[in-house]
Amino acid sequence: MSSRHHDIADDLRHQIMTGRIRPGERLPSEASLADRYKVSTVTLRRALAVLQGEGLVEKIHGRGNFVRRPLRKIMYVGGWGTLDPWTAAETALSVTVRSTTVQAHGHLTTLLKVPTGSPLAELFCISHEGESPHGLARIYIPRDLAPAGVPDDESSCWESVTRFAVLSMPPAAVREMVCARPPTPDEASTLRTNTTAPVLAITRIATDSTGRVVEAALLVFPWDRVDAVFTSHHVTDERQTNR
Repeated sequence: MSSRHHDIADDLRHQIMTGRIRPGERLPSEASLADRYKVSTVTLRRALAVLQGEGLVEKIHGRGNFVRRPLRKIMYVGGWGTLDPWTAAETALSVTVRSTTVQAHGHLTTLLKVPTGSPLAELFCISHEGESPHGLARIYIPRDLAPAGVPDDESSCWESVTRFAVLSMPPAAVREMVCARPPTPDEASTLRTNTTAPVLAITRIATDSTGRVVEAALLVFPWDRVDAVFTSHHVTDERQTNR
């Protein structure tokens, strides 16, 4: 026997799938919907949570619940942190970047191999198509290595090219660790996704020829908005090629 909130979710889903409620359209207020279905707002919110978990509805803070527009998947290209140009170019995809300077602590000292308190440039990046977020990244660079174009004040905000990397010079090596996990509450809020829907989390560490960490990036993408590709290169033994 189905519960009341599932019945409400079924009805709203049917209206969305048949076009009675169109992509981008705002749903009636939660109080109005609760009154329409003769249920409490708690039950109504449980119904909306079902649709949010399915990716049919998104809740925008301060504005209400909207039918989600179909989002094209973007492609993350491993190694350089780029968002694939041909998928990015076909959508109105941009990356908003905010910068500040922080002191290394906790896991940052381990990732960047620096002493506690070392100054780091932190860049908080959100890629989005229109108002819909596709992914986020926190990028950390030793302050003395930050490119000239990276400001060091907290109010800086600008539009960047479609990549989640700031490196001005090619690194000698890039190591990426990938896992699927539930989002944190802050990640779910920023990405407008359900806390139970998995995200693809990538930790990318770039080092120079001396082994110094020149950039550490923590990237998060909702599972239904990105594909990732990683290319391996065959390393040829020079002793064999010189025979």
